[in-house]
Amino acid sequence: MIDPARSSSASRPLRGWRRRRIRCILARVTAAASEPYVALLRGINVGGKRPLPMKELAALFAACGGREVSTYLQSGNVIFRAGPREAARIPEAVAAAIRERFGLAVPLLLRSAGELGQVARGNPFLREGAAPETLHVAFLAERPAAKLVAALDPDRSPGDRFAVLGREVFLHCPNGFARTKLTNAWIDSRLATVSTVRNWRTVQKLLELASG
Repeated sequence: MIDPARSSSASRPLRGWRRRRIRCILARVTAAASEPYVALLRGINVGGKRPLPMKELAALFAACGGREVSTYLQSGNVIFRAGPREAARIPEAVAAAIRERFGLAVPLLLRSAGELGQVARGNPFLREGAAPETLHVAFLAERPAAKLVAALDPDRSPGDRFAVLGREVFLHCPNGFARTKLTNAWIDSRLATVSTVRNWRTVQKLLELASG
């Protein structure tokens, strides 16, 4: 005759094993559904102003749903994994957390690894043979209206060139980016959006990290 107490006791480890297995399966499914993203913050840790430690920034991304979070440089580049729906919510959640914790209003733009790859392959000035160290990319929060793009002054910064493609403005500044008049403020005001700029070396490195 089966002892009910012993039977119940024996089944508990089995139920626990099943729960653990289900959790492992769900974790694998979630990881498989996620993809790498790069978040680009603007205007932090510049000349000792608006400080935001990268370790704490990474912790905020993790708390807001990012997985496998890492950072690159002090200028605010965060690589993480998330599902598409999660990724769409994370920038606003992180920006709100930064305001609450550090008292900073920080624009935060998002690109998937795939989108960043398109940027790396689509630089028109690189195809022309421009030196990589003269290249920068202004990432835009939204795709600008065609009439605003058409109204941009091509002679705004003599010696420099720009090309607006989708949500990016490719910049060629052979005299140095510090001297160009193709600034964030000019781009934002003319295209009615928010931008943040990265040099070409950083763009390449972020793609490498997001793709690895």
